[in-house]
Amino acid sequence: MTVHAYGAHAGDQPLQPMAITRRAVGPEDVQINIAFCGVCHSDLHQVRAEWSGTVFPCVPGHEIVGRVSAVGEKVSAFKVGDLAGVGCIVDSCRTCEECGSGLENYCDNMIGTYNSPTPDAPGHTLGGYSEQIVVNQRYVLRVGHREDQLAAVAPLLCAGITTWSPLKHWQAGPGKKVGVVGIGGLGHMGLKLAHALGAHVVAFTTSESKRQDALALGADEVVVSKNAEAMAAHRKSFDFILNTVAAPHNLDAFLALLKRDGAMTLVGAPSTPHPSPNVFSLIMKRRNLAGSLIGGIPETQEMLDFCAKHDIVADIELIRADEINHAYERMLQGDVKYRFVIDNASLKSQ
Repeated sequence: MTVHAYGAHAGDQPLQPMAITRRAVGPEDVQINIAFCGVCHSDLHQVRAEWSGTVFPCVPGHEIVGRVSAVGEKVSAFKVGDLAGVGCIVDSCRTCEECGSGLENYCDNMIGTYNSPTPDAPGHTLGGYSEQIVVNQRYVLRVGHREDQLAAVAPLLCAGITTWSPLKHWQAGPGKKVGVVGIGGLGHMGLKLAHALGAHVVAFTTSESKRQDALALGADEVVVSKNAEAMAAHRKSFDFILNTVAAPHNLDAFLALLKRDGAMTLVGAPSTPHPSPNVFSLIMKRRNLAGSLIGGIPETQEMLDFCAKHDIVADIELIRADEINHAYERMLQGDVKYRFVIDNASLKSQ
C-alpha cells in the first residue's frame, strides 16, 4: 500500500512530502493508522546524516500512536479500533538471551523503527512521519490513556521509556533521593516519572529561569548547577542521578553528589565525548557510572500502563507535517517545551 509520508532524500536536503510503500498485513502483523508521531532529537541527527549509516530516503519517527486498522489472522492481543503505539523497535532476533529476557533493546540484531535493514521496500525501515505502519504484534504496545491525550502520549514511546527504564533499574522510589540533570524532552519526563514513583526529586539546570517549570513538573528541589555553593550542599547525598544532557560536560561535578554505591546513568548522547571522569570520583565511594538505551517491550508496556494509571503524558507542542523543518531548527535552539508532536492527519494535505 502506498501512503503519504515526510522524509529526506539526502542529509543536506530538507524533509519534504513523499510517497512510501507499506507491506501487506501478514498473519502476525498489526496495521496502525498513525494519528500522532513525536519528534525526537535522534530523528534530526539521523535524517541529516550526522550519525553514520543513514540510508535514504529517510523517514524518521519512533514515537508513534494511532488506531489499529487491520490485524493478521494469528493476532490475538489487538483488534481493529484499538489504540496502539510503536516505539523505537519493530523487530529483533527473538532468540538471544536479551530477547528472551524482554530486553530487545539490547539485542545485537535489533531492528529500529527507521533506518534498519528489512525485506520491505526500499530495503530499510521507514518511520512514523507517515500515515500508516505495519509491525509484528510482538513490538506493538497497548495504549490505555484517554483518546484526547493521544498526542501527548506519543513521546512516551521514546522519551518516556528512556527515562523509565533506568529509574526502575536503579530502584527509584520512596525513601530514595533522585536527581535529574537537564530539563528538556527527556528530563521533563524523568521529573514526572521519578515524582510519580515516590522519590524525593531534585532537578539540575544551568538556567535559573527553569526553576518554576521544574517544580511544576514534579521536582521537590531545584539546583542551578553553575552555583558551586548550591552543588556543594548536596554532596554525597544522592542514591541515583539520571543525566539527560546531550552535550559534553563535567561528569565529576555530579558524581561527587552520589552516596556510597550511588549511581549516575547517562541517557543523553552527545555528538562528541564527555571529558573523562576522574577515577577517584568512582573508586572512593564505590560509585557507578552507567548507561541505558530506551527499554524492552515488556517494560515499555509497564511504563505506558503506569502513565495511564497516574495520568502522566508529555508536555507537547502540536505541529503540522510541513512545519517539521522549522521545528528542527527550533529544537536545536532548545525552543520547545518539551516535545514537538506531528499531527499526522496533516500529511493528507501534502
